[in-house]
Amino acid sequence: MKTTLKYIILFAVTFISTNLYAQNVHFVQNGVIEFEKRSNMYTIIKKKINKDNETWYTQAFDQYKKNNPQFKADKSTLSFNKDKSMYKWVENTDPVNNNWISRDPLADLKNTIATNFDTQSSITQKNIYEATYLVKDSVRKINWKITDETREIAGYECRRANALVMDSIYVVAYYTNEIAVSGGPESFIGLPGMILGLAMPHENITWFATKVTEMAVPEKDLLPPTKGKPIDNKGLNKVLIGAMGDWGEYAQPMFKAFSL
Repeated sequence: MKTTLKYIILFAVTFISTNLYAQNVHFVQNGVIEFEKRSNMYTIIKKKINKDNETWYTQAFDQYKKNNPQFKADKSTLSFNKDKSMYKWVENTDPVNNNWISRDPLADLKNTIATNFDTQSSITQKNIYEATYLVKDSVRKINWKITDETREIAGYECRRANALVMDSIYVVAYYTNEIAVSGGPESFIGLPGMILGLAMPHENITWFATKVTEMAVPEKDLLPPTKGKPIDNKGLNKVLIGAMGDWGEYAQPMFKAFSL
C-alpha cells in the first residue's frame, strides 16, 4: 500500500511539473532569422577535376587556393509569422569574384521565396542565367525522418531530421519546436518547428542560423516577389530540359540547382 501511494504521489508531482513547464515555455511565432550559407569551394572545385581536364584544371585550382578562402559565405534572412514567411538574400558588398572556376550552380543559388503556410503554396523568384522566373506552385512535400540527435543552434535546442529530395539530394535539417512555425531556409519546410540548420553533405553546402530576433514583422516585409515570368514547377522543368537537354552529364548540377 505504501509503495502504491509512493508511485501515485510521484506520478502526480511529475504530471504537475510537466504542465507547469509547458505553461512557462515561450513559443516564438514571429520574427527574423539570420542565416549564413557556407560552401566548401575547395571540395566543390576538386570534385570537378577528372582525367580529361586535370592538366589545366589543377593548375587553375592551385591558383584559386592561393587567392581565395576555402569557404564561400553568403548571408540571408527569413522573416516570418505563423501564416507566412519570406526568405531573401542580404546584398553582398564584397568584391565580385569573376573567376570561372568558382562558379557553381548550388553554391551560387540565391532564390527569393515567399511561403504561405495556410495554403501550402510558395512563390519563388529564380534567376536562371539572363532570365528571371516567378515560380508559383505548392510547397515541396518532404518525407522527413526525425532522429534523436540534437544540437544547439543560435541558442535553441534543435532535433535532427534526414530526407532525400529530388531522388538524389541527401539533406540533414535541425529544427526547433520552440519556434512554432513549420518553416525554414530555401524551400525546406514541413517539420514540427522552424529549421535553423540545414546541410547537404554530398554537395558540401550548409545553412545555419546565426541569430533569431523575435519581433512583429510588417506585412509589407512578407509580400511575395513580383518580378519575373510566371510559371509553375512543371513548366520550369520543361524550360530546363529544352535548354540543357543536349548537355549530357554537365547539365545535371545545373538542373539540380535550378530545380531546388
